[in-house]
Amino acid sequence: MKSNPTTDQMKRGEFLRSLGMSSAALMAFYCMGTTLTSCSKSNDDPAPATPGTGTGTTTGTGLTGNADSAKGAINYTLDLTDTNYSKLKTAGQYAIVGSTLVAKVKGGNFIALSKVCTHEGTTVQYRSDSDDIYCSNHGSEFTTTGAVKVGPAAKALTQYKTALSTDGNSLTVTA
Repeated sequence: MKSNPTTDQMKRGEFLRSLGMSSAALMAFYCMGTTLTSCSKSNDDPAPATPGTGTGTTTGTGLTGNADSAKGAINYTLDLTDTNYSKLKTAGQYAIVGSTLVAKVKGGNFIALSKVCTHEGTTVQYRSDSDDIYCSNHGSEFTTTGAVKVGPAAKALTQYKTALSTDGNSLTVTA
């Protein structure tokens, strides 16, 4: 059987597991800072979902400033007319932007919180039906101000300031 390079490509993790590398060995590679790059020219990983659906990380057009807390203080502006963020004009929608979760909650206000659950670091999501923040990993629940409602998380999410422009077309998030 002739090999077909477009269908016989292996993902990085599959390749390393096929070599017999254990989880501990893989962690050692990552901790040492080794950069493991993909062997294929195509991107086999699924694309992140569009903003406003509540999944995926959004960067690129429509975002100016620093949305990643690892690179310094949170200070960015979202262009709500840009297709990447226009869903945020609708109550009940949210997007993961850098290291933050931005949502337009039921009352119509915008919130911005750290996206990482304080229990074990899972990315949280906004639940419009219950108007709260939820961690699917262990069931922690937070209020829209970041306070813990239900554990096992014991520490609140970091809350950031939001300011909507007078024309309603841009949202600024700051620490």
